[in-house]
Amino acid sequence: MDESKELFETMPMAKALAKMAVPTILCQLITMIYNLADTYFIGQTNNPYMVAAASLSYVLYFILTSLSNLFGVGGGSLISRLLGKNRPEEATKVCAFSFYGTIVVTIIYSGLCLYFMEPLLHLLGATENTIVYASQYTLWVIVYGGIPSCLSMVMAQLLRSEGYAKFASIGLGGGGILNIILDPIFMFVILEPGNEVLGAAMATMISNCVALILFAAVFFHLRKTTVLNVSPRNLTPEKSSILSIFSVGLPSAMGTLLACLSNTVVNKLTSNYNDFALAAIGIVKKIDMLPMNVGVGLCQAMLPLVAYNYAAKNYKRMHEFANAARKVGMAFAAACIIIFEFLAPQIILLFIEDSATVQYGIHFLRIAVLATPFMICNFQMSYTFQAMGKGAKSLLLTSCRQGLINIPLLFLMNAIFGLYGIIWTQLLADGLTVLISIMFYSNMYKGLLLEEQTEKKICNAQA
Repeated sequence: MDESKELFETMPMAKALAKMAVPTILCQLITMIYNLADTYFIGQTNNPYMVAAASLSYVLYFILTSLSNLFGVGGGSLISRLLGKNRPEEATKVCAFSFYGTIVVTIIYSGLCLYFMEPLLHLLGATENTIVYASQYTLWVIVYGGIPSCLSMVMAQLLRSEGYAKFASIGLGGGGILNIILDPIFMFVILEPGNEVLGAAMATMISNCVALILFAAVFFHLRKTTVLNVSPRNLTPEKSSILSIFSVGLPSAMGTLLACLSNTVVNKLTSNYNDFALAAIGIVKKIDMLPMNVGVGLCQAMLPLVAYNYAAKNYKRMHEFANAARKVGMAFAAACIIIFEFLAPQIILLFIEDSATVQYGIHFLRIAVLATPFMICNFQMSYTFQAMGKGAKSLLLTSCRQGLINIPLLFLMNAIFGLYGIIWTQLLADGLTVLISIMFYSNMYKGLLLEEQTEKKICNAQA
């Protein structure tokens, strides 16, 4: 039995999850650190307009992430299921289709961002004080760096789909570490004062290009021994495979887009108060990336394990992986609540010393962290459905969390409670969505067990 097959089928559950999760979470944390590094180094200027501009531009980067989910989650989930069904040839075709599809979609998105840059940034909440900085960040990170950034994220997902979490982490982690090194060099050494946002953006773009080169080397090394081959000759997947990629990838992408829309509404509503509150929101969202990235890392590690065992109809092992990921996520969420509540002032001061921004940030952080357990649980449920190819259920859950429940609540809470009502909204939306998530998963798993029992009875009767 090869190492990949052993990981999915026979390796002890805790060991298999750890083997996938540890490098994936480390990679997510490195990614988080380099995103925080941009905010940290920009914050050293004590210019809230620069911090606010980077936060606004990050929404467009978030949309880029959603495009990577289209082919990364959609294609990666399908590859794991095809391997569970012992169909490696079709898995190779899905890999190639996901690779080239990412390039085409990213070119279109980057072109649109270039053409409509100022209207888009104003729509996101940019003011006369922030538009120049936001345009600099968008040009270098989204327009020039769109393809290497998006393609790197997709290639990492494709590597995890066959169990190569370590290689995925080397690519993304290597780029992240380089970004941390290059940020201060470009911001404070190479470029003149006043160009700190431009320096951070240039460092990010170069780092993403290096990450893409690392992934290209890994794929070249694995091309003859795995299904991860992106030769154009393999660009002929079955129609059912293409539909399956989009049936899971589109809901995942839409979920991220809804999160972007939710963040846009938050930024827009907050910008009606003042730029200091907007800067504080941006900082808190960056800090909130710690539990979010750990939760996403757990989900990304869990997804191929759940997908493979679901396709192989080993429902018990599938359920054990999902449960284990959820328990680890809840434990980490509890730790985050304790740390953020007690150390909120010290954490905010790491990013900026402007007194007005700091005061907003302390209060915002202590409220926002309370949603962490619900957020991680919702992620885990959504990824479980994506792993099983049930994109519609995943989309419904994400739509509830970031759209159907969250956005109307934002306007309502803002109208009733003002600025702090905006901050409390995510806790309410996540809490309500968890109830729906648990109900969906419980009913689905009972149905799978019933199906398994029925098949056993038929087999026994035929015997």
